Amino acid sequence: MDNRGLTLMAVHAHPDDEATSTGGVLARYAAEGVTTVVVTCTDGRCGDGLEGAKPGDAGHDPEAVAAMRRRELEAACAVLKVTHLETLGYHDSGMMGWATNTAPGAFWTVPVADAAQRLAELIRRYRPDVVITYDENGGYGHPDHIQTHRVTMAAVELAGHPAKVYWSTVPESWMHDVAALLRDAGVEWDEAEVAELPPMGLPADQISTWIDTTGVSAQKYDALAAHASQGDGALFLGLGKERFARLMGTETFVRVLDTTGAPTPEDDLLAGLR
Repeated sequence: MDNRGLTLMAVHAHPDDEATSTGGVLARYAAEGVTTVVVTCTDGRCGDGLEGAKPGDAGHDPEAVAAMRRRELEAACAVLKVTHLETLGYHDSGMMGWATNTAPGAFWTVPVADAAQRLAELIRRYRPDVVITYDENGGYGHPDHIQTHRVTMAAVELAGHPAKVYWSTVPESWMHDVAALLRDAGVEWDEAEVAELPPMGLPADQISTWIDTTGVSAQKYDALAAHASQGDGALFLGLGKERFARLMGTETFVRVLDTTGAPTPEDDLLAGLR
């Protein structure tokens, strides 16, 4: 199958997001000869610093964190064989309600039209057939994810529609699968804790696209491991590669724009294009 000329672009909020929700499809399609492009909107400066220091802690240096996370992002993209990495360089806004939401340069405060124009220029340059981003809630309510959604959808309109646009998602049952695998690994995670988490995902019958990424799950694991400074990935890495593959071996999406007429549910982001 000749996939030369086909391009997939994933637009993400922070360094490490490319690995968690799209690491499988990036690695799979790269292996199939598809050009892959990752666009990261923020510098991740509100992530963990040395020894897990959080924003506001004495040991947290935002500029150093941003530089460290850039190196990790480059390493992760190398693992996934990403063809092109682009960064918009906006400041990480932190979690919803943090003072960093309104700090100078925070992505959350940037006019959507301004950031969309910059992303539209990248869409025109790379001419992706498929664009992936988040849903209106950014998956789980993070301000930078919500802003990434807004900016991406505006940029798609400005640049002229790619053939297909997808929003990443998970099945509603996914967090219960996480809890079950953690228990299997000897880590206790009470179902009550799962119930307290913010709503995430969709009923299975609302998910249009199910991509088998089992064959590249080791790459996805290693890409997430490249973001070693961030404690968020430790939970999944602690599962080990076999359990990680069981949890992360399928990536799911909602198709929100399509010019191909490919039927759903589908098992290929490039269905109708090859």
